[in-house]
Amino acid sequence: MQSRPNGLAEQADMLYRAAAECGRQHRRYARLGDRTTADAEQREAFKVVCLCDEVLADKVAAYEKAAAAANGHLDAGWWHKGNMLWHASREYLRHHDRCDAVSRRIGERGPEKLGQMAMEFDLEASALLALKIAVDAYRAERPEAE
Repeated sequence: MQSRPNGLAEQADMLYRAAAECGRQHRRYARLGDRTTADAEQREAFKVVCLCDEVLADKVAAYEKAAAAANGHLDAGWWHKGNMLWHASREYLRHHDRCDAVSRRIGERGPEKLGQMAMEFDLEASALLALKIAVDAYRAERPEAE
């Protein structure tokens, strides 16, 4: 049986892997939308994306808890990249939640609010790109986390 990881580096590695998979699944889902695929396949891919978002949220919370208990690792490059990844993950999740909220209320607001909805989705896409950049930076600093 493996020991339960609780160190900050281990939490950062798990956050990295969750963020990388989340981004990969979002790209996969977007590619499915660009081509003609069966509705069932798109629904299944959407379920995977939702699960990845949930796992990412769990890993963000675990990293926050571990970081609060640690005194920091200012001399470690992975620590800076881990914090960048944590911040990018939180921002992505925040924008994703806002898009969900706006999407649920679109019928209540009418067509004049489509601009706001488009802006929210653009911000989410931007946050997803920032997450990819943070994932790549963490991978470059700590390739063994893969």
